[in-house]
Amino acid sequence: MDRKKFLKAGALAGAATLISTPNAFAQNLVDNDIDKLVDANGNYILQPLPYTENFLEPYMDAETMHLHYTFHHGGAVKGANTDLQMIKKAMDDNNFQTADYWTKKLSYHFSSHVLHSVFWTNLTNKKNDPQGELLRRIEKNFGSYDKLKALIAATSKNVDGNGWGILAYQPFSDSLVVLQCENHEKLTQWGCIPLLVIDVWEHAYYLKYRNKRTDFVDAVFNVINWDNAAQRLNNAIKLVK
Repeated sequence: MDRKKFLKAGALAGAATLISTPNAFAQNLVDNDIDKLVDANGNYILQPLPYTENFLEPYMDAETMHLHYTFHHGGAVKGANTDLQMIKKAMDDNNFQTADYWTKKLSYHFSSHVLHSVFWTNLTNKKNDPQGELLRRIEKNFGSYDKLKALIAATSKNVDGNGWGILAYQPFSDSLVVLQCENHEKLTQWGCIPLLVIDVWEHAYYLKYRNKRTDFVDAVFNVINWDNAAQRLNNAIKLVK
């Protein structure tokens, strides 16, 4: 599989297959193509949100959504492009004294870009529950949906500092796992494909929830789009077969 096809079918599946339900919300995801992370030249790009900034009210307020998407996710995209340019400059100049700095920064910024891109599509204003193959695997790997919710909620609430709670597909064991990610890139498992992510950086909730991260995480479960997580699982399974 070449790089172009991998980017299209990899950990972040094409937005055209994000949601199988033929409704306006699904069509908006298709039109926005938010999972496309790079342009034709390999530069990182920030896609439009797949909904309006007040779409997730009252659980996520429009002001936080605007700042979060525009300046935090957008800032990560700009940072990743700068990192790429500096790495290329080091190679062109045959001067690698700062290469470790820029590769570390790229890991940080690009991981933020990936997780935020997943995060926006993981959310909807209509509460739903996992079904089908996703539910079967949840019950197999965690015992029940309620046990998974308790685990990922506790994992998210107890991140040291800033980070994410992540439900991922682990292809090496063909199983679902819950990860506690510090910042955007630490404490990950190599090869895991994120299906559902909960952003617990303070910028995700502080305007509305102040310092009450636990309240924010509990509120997130009212807007999780499990259909999106299910489609990401299906794409991940197809990718590794």
